[in-house]
Amino acid sequence: MGGFIKKQFIDVIQWENPDPEVLMWRFPLQDQEIQNGAALIVRESQNAMFVDEGAIADQFGTGTFTLNTQNLPLLTNLKHWGKLFQSPFKSDVYFFNMRQQLSRRWGTAQPVTIRDSDFGAVSVRSFGMYSFRIAQPAVFFREVSGVCEEYRTETLEEQLRNLAVTQLASAFGSSDIPFLDMAANQLMLSQQMTTLLQPAFAAIGLELENFTVESITLPESLQQRLDERMGMGIVGDMARYTQYQTAQAIPLAAQNEGGVAGIGAGLAAGMNIANVMTSGITGATATPAGGAEAAATDLTARLAQLKTLLEQNLISQDDYDTAKAEIIKKITG
Repeated sequence: MGGFIKKQFIDVIQWENPDPEVLMWRFPLQDQEIQNGAALIVRESQNAMFVDEGAIADQFGTGTFTLNTQNLPLLTNLKHWGKLFQSPFKSDVYFFNMRQQLSRRWGTAQPVTIRDSDFGAVSVRSFGMYSFRIAQPAVFFREVSGVCEEYRTETLEEQLRNLAVTQLASAFGSSDIPFLDMAANQLMLSQQMTTLLQPAFAAIGLELENFTVESITLPESLQQRLDERMGMGIVGDMARYTQYQTAQAIPLAAQNEGGVAGIGAGLAAGMNIANVMTSGITGATATPAGGAEAAATDLTARLAQLKTLLEQNLISQDDYDTAKAEIIKKITG
């Protein structure tokens, strides 16, 4: 009897302290009965939907409203004494959180294979953030949440992330941007992803506010091969190539010649190597004072330096043979 009397005075329906992670919440009505003339209060960033006798009857934005139903509680319950005071006129009020859901994370669990103009087929990983909001509560209610007591953001996130990854290969593959240029074109790729995803979000009553691509990377094995290719890209310039080889060989020199002394020897050789190689090959060094005899002595010294660099594994055999041939040619010529 206490519950029967109490439900006759439920006349203010509101969502006072919404959880930011809850997208939809059903107002807890005893026996799902709302008296005629009940007050509905909808706050800013909320939307309310009145479901009367199983069908969506109306939607409400911000403001205070009076609900008119067929359910006149006291009279209805007295008329249905044989049904244990259960009214056949059932109503529900659902509240929707219309705020932006900010900084939601997305990312590829597995690499996505795309076509690339430089490398052919290549697998990439990517991640970023997106923001969305409920735009059409009725569509969201019918397609996603249904008649549950509450629907939370985390329940929806996996589906939204899958939508993003599904469109990723299409967006990246159709952009005609080589992988090496993708980092410089992340804004354009973000806009393209937004355009592709907006219809899918709208189909379930959501609006995609923004979508950002923060990083595009290769799997570790592919990244290592790319690093090697980029390192060999400087071979065209002999001086830069020898400097590159020196940097790669210094750790080995340090190990072979013992601690700090080895490192010092490697650095000293590195400072001379470009001069030895380029002078021997291009003949750019001026003839020293003392005439031809002094010049021959200088070239002989350079041969000895080249031999030392070869023995310390700071230059390759091919580099040594090439430079040696040029120096001998100058001595004998």
